[in-house]
Order: sequence, then C-alpha cells, then structure tokens
Amino acid sequence: MKNGIPIVLAAFGTTSRALDTYSYMDGIVKKSFPDHPVRWAYTSRMVRSDMLKKHGANMKTPLQVLDQLGGEGRRWAVVQSVHMIWGHEFYRLQDEIRAGAVRTSMGLPLLTAPEDFRQLGDAILDRHDAQSDTATVLVGHGTDHPAWTAYPALHQFLQASGVNVHVATVEGETDMQQTVEDVVRTGARKVHLVPLMLVAGVHLQEDIAGEEDSWKQAFLEAGIEVSVEKSGLGKLPAVVDIFVKHIRDALAIVPDQAV
Repeated sequence: MKNGIPIVLAAFGTTSRALDTYSYMDGIVKKSFPDHPVRWAYTSRMVRSDMLKKHGANMKTPLQVLDQLGGEGRRWAVVQSVHMIWGHEFYRLQDEIRAGAVRTSMGLPLLTAPEDFRQLGDAILDRHDAQSDTATVLVGHGTDHPAWTAYPALHQFLQASGVNVHVATVEGETDMQQTVEDVVRTGARKVHLVPLMLVAGVHLQEDIAGEEDSWKQAFLEAGIEVSVEKSGLGKLPAVVDIFVKHIRDALAIVPDQAV
C-alpha cells in the first residue's frame, strides 16, 4: 500500500479537553497504517494561537508540516481532512496545501459519499435505544457554505430508520424553536442531545449544554427532560473507520513511482 507515504491529519483543532479525541483517532490511524508516518496539523489560527499562549503548544499548520516533510526528502503525502463536511475549512485547507513542498493526495471529509452518511447514521443509532418517549437531537456546527446540505441529507438518512431523531445546527439554517416544536409534536417526553461534531468542545459546553440560551435550556423550558452526550463523534470507532477508508482512497491514487 505504497508504504512510507506520510499521512497528515489536518483538523480544525480545539482548545478544550476534547483534544483527547484526536489522540484516540491517532491511535486507530497508526494501527491501520503501521508503515506510514502520521503527523497532525491544525487549520484554525485562533486555536493555534490560543494553545501557544496558554499551554506553550506549537501546533503546526498543514503547510508547515508539508514543508517539514519536504525538508526530510519526502516527495508525496496524503493530507486527510479531519472535518465533518466540505465547508469553508476544507476548501481553505485545499488551497493551502497547494503551496506545500511535497505533492499531495487529499483524503475527503467525513460526510462525502452516501455510504459515509449511512455508516455515520448507523453508528449513531446503534448507541441510542429507540424508546418511544425519547427523541434524539443531533446538533452540528452549521455553515453558510453550500455544504450545509449535508445536514438535511443526514436527517433524511436517519429518518428512514423510523427512529425519532432530528438533525439541527448551532449556526446556519436550523431554527432552534422550530426543532423544539417538532420534537414536542412527536409526543416525546425526553430528549437526548448529541453533538454532531468530531470533538465536543466549546460548542457542547456553551451552545448545547450551557445554562443560558442553549439547546438544553430550550427543551427544559418546553417541559422535556434532557440528557446530553458528552463525547464527540471522533470517539466512535465507526466514525474513525470512515476516515481510514478515505485515507486508503487517497493513498490509492498516489503514483507507484512516488514511493
């Protein structure tokens, strides 16, 4: 499998304790590709700056990692996008790596092909019992990029299961009150909030489970009992498996002579 080609995992980053999610993903990727060096890079300037200031952590950009690999004599690398959808961050990453010192093959975001949606949907449903009085509400980040369509697409896949499940977002097209009303109409007395995010960081703590203006509070005010999933999707083996599949696809198009 073109042994020796480096794999660069390019994530948005986080300043919270959810950083351990990346460590979990790192372990699975390294086990899946034992003959490939694995590096991490972070696309968010805010996250890199904050981590350097508060923790002295020098988190490298994708371009810095690629230039470092070029200095080591590498000619090719796989850059795997550790993003949920084909949004702004993915396209910025794509633009950035074009200037790198090595040629690259890009691994696509989590939700790309129909099978990705089905696999994620199954992974989520497998973790939550289909109780008649409980609704599951997945809350993603959201985006104003055309990739926002990934959220209603996932909703459609999940609705086909017959389970009382809803997909919403912190930003973008989703209306919180409308989602609450939709859940109330189903007759649910309980709701389980699940962060539709790879890492459960600030958005979980504030927007989903916070004590003010949060999804949790909106459901409580509607008289619905609330429980909250505390982990991001990046800790689900089936989710990391999707990224592993995308890495394999990216490796497959690296020319044989690159090794």
